[in-house]
Amino acid sequence: MLEKHIDIRTADGDMNTFITGPEDDGPHPVVIFYMDAPGKREELHDMARRIATVGYYVVLPNLYYRDAREFHLGMPGATRERMFEMMNNISNAMVCQDTQAIFDYLENEAGASDGPVGVVGYCMSGPFVFAAAAQFPERIKASASFHGVRLFSDEPTSPHLTAAKIRGEMYFGCAETDEWAPPEMIEQLDAHLASTGINYRIEWYPDTEHGFVFPQREGKYHKACAERHWERLFGMFNRQL
Repeated sequence: MLEKHIDIRTADGDMNTFITGPEDDGPHPVVIFYMDAPGKREELHDMARRIATVGYYVVLPNLYYRDAREFHLGMPGATRERMFEMMNNISNAMVCQDTQAIFDYLENEAGASDGPVGVVGYCMSGPFVFAAAAQFPERIKASASFHGVRLFSDEPTSPHLTAAKIRGEMYFGCAETDEWAPPEMIEQLDAHLASTGINYRIEWYPDTEHGFVFPQREGKYHKACAERHWERLFGMFNRQL
């Protein structure tokens, strides 16, 4: 496997990014991995590696780069208060801007295909995946949000408002118990998406809580459902990329 840590230049600075993918038989389809709120860390690098092992060129950016080059819960001085502050400093529009910067960077990467792209996001990045799929409908053909937050709201920037622009496949994996993504929100999302005619699926993961896919999330990790999340993700990538 190839691995590298690079900076991608954006309008707001250098976005430090982890890239991994197969060494041989490229170029490979690109998957952009948007981090969850606790930050870019080795646990996410390992998840990116798992995606790469089945034939994808995976790009995992630090979405907090505007505020901190390095931050993740568990590192010295990191607090949940700071995490929420940085999380709330990011908008869907900013992440779409960052996604364009990733696409620009990939134009000169021999290992990265210039074909359809997949995106996956967890927790705070659920709406970022959703928004990016609508912003880049000709490029992003497979999008997955797992225990995503802020997917449907009254805010003028809610990602559901542009959902009709999506031309690829959209998947939402939802925890059964999730204070950040309650059933009422998911029901409203489902009703709205049903009216758009896009290709989407919402699936509930029984006996799970927010964060169930992360192996190091003590008391939350649900191995069987985490493995099902990989099955759903790889199945969609196989169909669309």
